Amino acid sequence: MRIAFLGTPDFAVPALAELVAAGHEIAAVYAQPPAPRGRGQEVRPSPVQAFAQSLGLEVRTPASMRDPETIAAFQALELDAAVVVAYGQILPAAVLDAPRLGSFNLHASLLPRWRGAAPIQWAVMAGDAVTGAQVMRMTEGLDEGPILLSETVRIGPLDTAGTMHDRLSAIGAHLLPRALAAIERGGVQATAQSDEGLTYAKKIKPAEARIDWSAPAEEVDRKIRGLSPFPGAWFEAPSEKGPVRVKALLSRLDEGEGDAGEALDGHLLIACGSGAVRLLTVQREGKGAQDAETFLRGFAVAPGTRFG
Repeated sequence: MRIAFLGTPDFAVPALAELVAAGHEIAAVYAQPPAPRGRGQEVRPSPVQAFAQSLGLEVRTPASMRDPETIAAFQALELDAAVVVAYGQILPAAVLDAPRLGSFNLHASLLPRWRGAAPIQWAVMAGDAVTGAQVMRMTEGLDEGPILLSETVRIGPLDTAGTMHDRLSAIGAHLLPRALAAIERGGVQATAQSDEGLTYAKKIKPAEARIDWSAPAEEVDRKIRGLSPFPGAWFEAPSEKGPVRVKALLSRLDEGEGDAGEALDGHLLIACGSGAVRLLTVQREGKGAQDAETFLRGFAVAPGTRFG
C-alpha cells in the first residue's frame, strides 16, 4: 500500500520500522518540526524524523496540518492510507479523508478509557490492572473512531510509564501491519467505542509532579511509577546547603506508619498519609538516576528525616 506516516516521538519509531519491513511504500513521513531537546536544549529533529531520514524517506515537518498548502500537498500524494502514531497535531477532515482507504491511528490505551495525550501515564497512576494498544479508524473527534484491532497487556506492581511505553510501542508496531493487511482485503470489522467508561488523559504539567506525602501510599506509589521517567515525581530532601530536589523514579509499597514524608529507616522507606512506600530508584537534580543503595552512599538519609 502507498501510505503516509505521521509520528514524532520514539514511541512511533518501531511502528514506522514495521511498516517499512512489511513492504509498504512510504510516500512521505510527517513529523513535528525540529525543537530544542536534551539537557543542552540543542535544536534537533524528532526521533521519527531522524529515523526516517536514515532510511532515505521523504520527511515533511509542517508547523500546521491545517495550512491550505500543506493540505493540498498531502492530498497530492494519492495515498491508499495514512497511519498516525503520536504525531502531536489534530488533523482536519480534509487530511483524514484524503487517503483512498482512510486514516488510522495507533493509540496506547483501551478506548474509550484514556483518550488524549498521556494515556500510558494515567493508566499507571490510576492503578489500572490492564491497558493495551489499539488501531482505530480516525474521525475528527479526539480518539473517538471505531476500533479495528486491539491487544491488552497487564500492568504489574513495578511497572512504570517507561516500561509500559516500551511494551506498548512494540505491541502496537506489530498490530499496524496486520490492521493494514486486513483493511486492504476488506477483512476487518470496525467496532464502535462504548459510551461507558470514558476518561481523558490530559497532558501532565511538571508543576503537577510534586509528591504529596499526605496521600495514601497506594496513590503515592502509582504517581511515582506513572510519572517515571518523565516528568518524574519529585520531592525535596533536606541537606546542609538547603533543600535538594529529588525525583523518585521507582517505588514499591511497604509496611510502615509515621508522619507523612518521614523516613522510617535509613533505606528510603517513607511514610505516607497511610502506609509507606520504599523508594527504589531516585535522581538528584543535575545527576543521573541511581538505585537507592548508590544514592544513599552519597546522600545519607537518617531515620526521622522529613521530606517535603
